[in-house]
Amino acid sequence: MTIALAWWAALIGLALAIILILLKLNPTYALLLGTIVGCLIGGVGFPKTVEVVVAGGESVMGTIIRVLAAGVLAGVMMESGAADQIARTIVSKFGEKLAIFSLAFATMIICAVGVFIPVAVLIVAPIAIEVGSRMSISKLALLIALSGGGKAGNIISPNPNTIAAAEGFSSKTVTIQPSQVMVASLIPALFGLAMAVLLATLMKKKGKIVQESDLTGSSAKTKEDKELPSIGASLVAPIVAVVLLLLNPIGSMLHISLLEKFQVDAMYILPLAAIIGLLAMKQGKHILEYTKAGLGRMVDVVMILIGAGAIGALITKSDLPQQIVSIINHIGIPGTLLAPIAGILMAAATASTSTGVILGSQAFGSSILSFGTSRLAAAVTMQAGATVIDGLPQGNYFHVTAKAMNMDLKERMSVLPFEALVGLTMTVVATIMYIVL
Repeated sequence: MTIALAWWAALIGLALAIILILLKLNPTYALLLGTIVGCLIGGVGFPKTVEVVVAGGESVMGTIIRVLAAGVLAGVMMESGAADQIARTIVSKFGEKLAIFSLAFATMIICAVGVFIPVAVLIVAPIAIEVGSRMSISKLALLIALSGGGKAGNIISPNPNTIAAAEGFSSKTVTIQPSQVMVASLIPALFGLAMAVLLATLMKKKGKIVQESDLTGSSAKTKEDKELPSIGASLVAPIVAVVLLLLNPIGSMLHISLLEKFQVDAMYILPLAAIIGLLAMKQGKHILEYTKAGLGRMVDVVMILIGAGAIGALITKSDLPQQIVSIINHIGIPGTLLAPIAGILMAAATASTSTGVILGSQAFGSSILSFGTSRLAAAVTMQAGATVIDGLPQGNYFHVTAKAMNMDLKERMSVLPFEALVGLTMTVVATIMYIVL
């Protein structure tokens, strides 16, 4: 398929998609409409426009398959009560003296084992409100801890953003595994966790102090009326997943040939770990129910993937990437910084970490690599960049977390600068590690 589009047509299509998302149109439709308009005003014509949209969808099929596989693990962890048990155990073990750290760390771990960040916050929020009301901690500090910890866990998890980052910078000859991105993001994630704890500690008496009555505003209901699995059984699924995902990267680092040959994709590992964990919790009879719930949570992500693939195809079929390279060279910004910058901008536009990574890698991947940035460095720094300002009001994360902590609009807006500082910390650390050094 040979299609030549002017850069301005692609830019108009992208801008239209972003504007429609800001106007609350469903992101998938916004991205598809932006693609269609960009193609048509660029003179591609109706038949070729369909080809662009279809090609964009095909380009993200690998990511879609892995995201659906991740849904099995996410469904099991959330529906079985395993994620709840892990969060409560972490907080109880560290005690109230380390309350802020324990809450941030619990949210980080819940995200790291494959639970989406909004759901992780919903799971930990009732615990945070209970602890915070006893210790007179502000809502602001609590959400900084939860959101910051969640961001840290999100970049080291088998979640859609990590899968998309790996897939987006892979090629036919070079494959980047999600586990490689997860391992490479660990140190930036730890810095992000530390920043979240520091900021939350500084703000623990600022703003409204949380009350037990705020639990009524949380959409996350505690599972005290349901017997939770033991902590040992709850950890089986994530431990199996992490161990299997890390075998190949560890083998590559240590040059162990047997482990290097273990090249089993996340598409197999994540559902297998979920099933083993389910059996360990003696809840095997719920496998259909839990996998259905997990799949349901992935539907929106898959739909956005299709839209992001389409707008990515629009941009790659144009000369917009080449124009961006020329601008960067002209104004003197190091081209190697394009990956984190693209992640920041695309996530801000779509108010979503995963959509920002998908759109950034699809649209600007070739331009980023043209500056000599390695594929793994590009994936890691773009994903970190996508955590900086991804929680804006046009996205669902802003509103879900506000409801979880019973915050009004003004209170929730006050958290944004602190969330950005956590994401920026991870981005700077990742950029220094993989681009500067």
